[in-house]
Amino acid sequence: MSYKILAINPGSTSTKIALYEDEKEIFVKTLDHPIELIDSFDNVEDQLQMRQEVVMSFLKEKNFDVKELSAVVARGGMLPPVKSGAYTINDLMIDRVEKRPVMEHASNLAAPIAYGIAKEVGIPSFIYDSVMTDELLDIARISGSPDIPRTSASHVLNTRAMAIKYAKSKDKRYDELNIIVAHLGGGISINIHSGGKIVDLVSDDEGPFSPERAGRVPCRELINLCYSGKYDKKTMHRKLRGNGGLRAYLNTIDAREVESMINAGNEEAKLIYEAMAYQIAKGIGDLATVVNGEVDAIILTGGISYSKMLTSWIKQRVSFIAPVEIMAGENEMEALAYGALRVLRGEEASKEYTE
Repeated sequence: MSYKILAINPGSTSTKIALYEDEKEIFVKTLDHPIELIDSFDNVEDQLQMRQEVVMSFLKEKNFDVKELSAVVARGGMLPPVKSGAYTINDLMIDRVEKRPVMEHASNLAAPIAYGIAKEVGIPSFIYDSVMTDELLDIARISGSPDIPRTSASHVLNTRAMAIKYAKSKDKRYDELNIIVAHLGGGISINIHSGGKIVDLVSDDEGPFSPERAGRVPCRELINLCYSGKYDKKTMHRKLRGNGGLRAYLNTIDAREVESMINAGNEEAKLIYEAMAYQIAKGIGDLATVVNGEVDAIILTGGISYSKMLTSWIKQRVSFIAPVEIMAGENEMEALAYGALRVLRGEEASKEYTE
C-alpha cells in the first residue's frame, strides 16, 4: 500500500508545501508572501487565513484533490516542551498554538493549516520534530536567573535530519556521534547532538543575530530601552524578532543583497555580515565545551549556508574544533514526510499531545 503525504512548513515570509508518495517527492513549492503583506498583519496568528488560502489555491492550480491524501504533516510550533518525533494534532494543540503559544513564530501556523485540511477529508495529521523539542541536560537549563529559565527552542527538524544524514554518510549511528549543527536562515540557531539527543543549544534569542532577529543583545541596555517610553511592548518584540539583525542594520533580510553591497565596496555591509559570521562561530565554540571539545563534526545548514563568503568566515574560526561540513539548504520537507510515513507504516508511534 502506498501513502500520499502533504507536508506544510511555514517560514517568516513563505509557506513551503510538498507532496510525497511514500519516499518519492511528487512536488515541492515555496509559496512566497510579499514582505509588505506580512508587515500588514499585527501578529503571526493573524496570517492564518491568508496562508490557508494560498496553500489551497496552489493545490487547486495543481489539480490535486486532497481526498487522495493519506495524512498531512506539519512543522511543530511553539508548544510547551515536547519530545522529538511525531505527535497527533488535536484540538488542545490547536488551541495552544493559536491562542497561547510560548512565543510568536511562523511555525505556529503549520498545525492549524494541516489540521484543517485533514479534518475536512477525515485523515490523520501530525507534527514532527517540533521547534520546542526538549531533551536538554538539566545543567543546561540554568540561566543565571530563576525567573528566566532557559528553554529548548531551535531548528530541530532540519538540524536533526542533517545530523542523521551525516552520520549515515559516515556509516555511523546518529547516537554515537557528537555533532554541532548551525541552522543559518531567517533565524539562526545552533544545537549539539550527543547520544542521539539535542542536549544543549544556542537559541535565536541568545546567540547570533540573523537576517531579521537581533539575537543576544546587552541586557542592561535592553532594559533601559524597554523603559525609555519610546516603544510599547509589541514594538520591542518586533525590534528583536522581525526588525532586528541585517534588516535593522542594512534594511534587507536577503543575504544575497548584502553580498552585492559588499562586492560593490560597501564597507559597512562587510562589517555587519562578517559580524554575523563571527557570532555564529562564537556560538559553535560555546557548544563545543558541552562535550569537552570531543566534537566529531560541525554542520552548517539552512539557506544562508549556500553563501561561500559567510561559511568561509565561519570555517576559519571553528575548523580547529572539528571538520566542517556544508549541508546547504533544508531537508525539512523530506524529514516531515518521512516521519509521517514511518507512523503510517507502524514503524514509529505518534504521541498524543497533552498539557
